[in-house]
Amino acid sequence: MDRITATKTARMAEEIAKIFPLSPEIKEAIAKTNREAFVPAGFKHSAYKLDALPIGAAQYISSPLTVAKMTEYLFPRGADRVLEVGCGSGYQAAVLSHLFRGVFTIERIEPLILEAKQRFRHLAINNIHTRTDDGQNGWISYAPYDRILFSATAKQIPQKLFDQLADGGILVAPVEKDGKQVITRFIKNGDRIEEEELEDCDFVPILDGVQK
Repeated sequence: MDRITATKTARMAEEIAKIFPLSPEIKEAIAKTNREAFVPAGFKHSAYKLDALPIGAAQYISSPLTVAKMTEYLFPRGADRVLEVGCGSGYQAAVLSHLFRGVFTIERIEPLILEAKQRFRHLAINNIHTRTDDGQNGWISYAPYDRILFSATAKQIPQKLFDQLADGGILVAPVEKDGKQVITRFIKNGDRIEEEELEDCDFVPILDGVQK
């Protein structure tokens, strides 16, 4: 990252921290992730605003504030592997790559995941593993995961994803409830799943199947 970009990302991290308290390691992960690399060329001027931006295929790159919140809600400290459902532009996965040893991200829209992979390569991020699939299936071959993050809204969390979550693991997802979306944190304790509603939100919905 050149000096100007580094200054802009650091300033954006500061701005987020004024609105929502960030732990030092998450603030640093935001500051170290080149957001400009993940937004379409026509939106470079808006890359550091705390707004969601369109990325094509009727999808959005989440606002950096939302990405910071979702990351904070995951409690990444001490966790090793994270599964992300809904890679999109790859920005959230890139932030997670500073906090986890292994990031496993799934996207159902093939052109999006191909672009994201290119960005990871260009930025020399080597600990992100990508897959084109319906994210609701999870990624069984690398399970169990310490953390699972949904970057799209689910009507309900498929049981197979709870099965792929390590004991004591945390899953964070926007969930549709009574006509609104609520960021919800699930903690797995043995056979029991504890559930905690965190805040209202607005994400694109999870869709079934794969789109080429």
